[in-house]
Amino acid sequence: MDFKSRSDSPTAVEKPFPLDDHCKGHQASRSFRQKIFQKHRIDLDSVATQPSVFDDPVTLEVYRPPPEYENTHRFDPDARWTWREEKKLVRKIDFRIMIWAGVMFFALDLDRTNISQANTDNFLQDLHLTTNDFNLGNTLYRLSFLIAELPSQLISKRVGPDVWVPTQITLWSLVALSQYWLSDRRSFLATRFLIGFLEGGFIPDVVLYLSYYYTKTELPIRLAWFWVSNYITVMVSAFLATGILSLRSGDRAGWRYLFLIEGLITLAVGMTSYFLMPPGPTQTKAWFRPKGWFTEREEIIMVNRILRDDPTKSDMHNREGLTIGMIWNAICDWRMWPIYVLGITHMIPVGPPQTYLTLSLRSLGFTTTQSNLLTLPSTTCGLITLLLTSYLSEFVHSRVGACLVLQIWALPLLIALRSFGRSTNQWDYFAVVTLITGFPYVHPIQVAWASRNSGSVRTRTISASIYNMFVQAGAIIFANIYRADDAVNKRGNLILIIICSANIVIYILTYFFYRSINRHREQQWNKMSVKEQEAYLETTKDLGNERLEFRFAY
Repeated sequence: MDFKSRSDSPTAVEKPFPLDDHCKGHQASRSFRQKIFQKHRIDLDSVATQPSVFDDPVTLEVYRPPPEYENTHRFDPDARWTWREEKKLVRKIDFRIMIWAGVMFFALDLDRTNISQANTDNFLQDLHLTTNDFNLGNTLYRLSFLIAELPSQLISKRVGPDVWVPTQITLWSLVALSQYWLSDRRSFLATRFLIGFLEGGFIPDVVLYLSYYYTKTELPIRLAWFWVSNYITVMVSAFLATGILSLRSGDRAGWRYLFLIEGLITLAVGMTSYFLMPPGPTQTKAWFRPKGWFTEREEIIMVNRILRDDPTKSDMHNREGLTIGMIWNAICDWRMWPIYVLGITHMIPVGPPQTYLTLSLRSLGFTTTQSNLLTLPSTTCGLITLLLTSYLSEFVHSRVGACLVLQIWALPLLIALRSFGRSTNQWDYFAVVTLITGFPYVHPIQVAWASRNSGSVRTRTISASIYNMFVQAGAIIFANIYRADDAVNKRGNLILIIICSANIVIYILTYFFYRSINRHREQQWNKMSVKEQEAYLETTKDLGNERLEFRFAY
């Protein structure tokens, strides 16, 4: 069957090809459970185009992309394509867009986490720093990261992520490599603040960028793989550190070369990113890429499959800035607040053990090389559990259910950790702390959850930053839970146990919060006649997740 895109509307005689049968399901948009248990294979040459608001003449005009939307010229409500075409295109997007997004995240983590490897090389002692100075440095990093989140998103929305993200990477890498010349407490605190400030906003910027290419059911899994680069960074940097930290030259410690060499690596990534981040699906042509990455047919499929999945993605141009009113309305969106609260609290139970993993291993008597290599088991465990919980989220079709796994995982291990004392065998401590720091990382699920529940580009742009700001606020909190005056962290671990228990309650309340809103809206919508529903769609001033037909994910 030949499915051709049509630029003109069908006449009374000529009608568009039929849409996909929902009973068959979509390879990309079906739930993970459906993919596993579906008995019949899909004919790859059958129609893949999903039903949407563009199939009804009334809602077509309500949601028609405006002329200023950068992809409007590829919008066609009558476009049809096959499963084979879509699968091939998604693989191409994964290769062209997703892989480099992971490389950029690798650069971020390389520069923000190598201080853990530096700690194994007498970093604190060389600069005459205490544990509390280290805590302060982490706090300043998180605080500046938090401060920069929203301004970074505003700049990115105005100039485009394809310009701003490479600029961010280039700037922070210069500060990161300058740590080679650290001399005292003040220079340490200054560089931590600057790195955090320049890195702030990177993650929501990239998440927004990826949403230009992926549907709402594809994005959560892509974000899970995006965060896999986080774990790959830890593994690679552990081996890099093992070699680089031995490069002592006179009074120049190995940690100085660590900052210098890894900073140069991320600088190369930043400069390359200017050439590997096109502005959007239909804007891949450039002077150095005259043919672009995608054909006209592929651009039509990309644009229409994204808009059929979420028509609100045409609300704004990818170079359109946000007004103060838009920002304020997004902040006041109380429907997003439960996710913001979870942003603060969900990582606190496992944050301190992870932050102090290498220092804890050194204090147990392991050497610098052993301490770096002993982080690999927890990293491997974390990578596996990250992917398992992300796929679990799709399998059970529940964000709350998947995210609760982290708290249930951590609670018994924290109780065991608090029972330990100075006489505890080092390998017993290592086993428990490895399991704690190998926790299921549910942050990607919550990032996609916040994006999904935002309901519009305007809200999504702001909510991504606000959510990440709350995450950084939580990191500031857990950076100060373990204190120098707390023997073997008895008090600190008790606090973690209490917060972990509270998180379980918060997740359950969030589940009922969103379910009750959806049920109330469903009742209101079903009470309306078809004409009343059409009148609402045509005249309502509700935006994004305020709209009566919008349903929250939970």
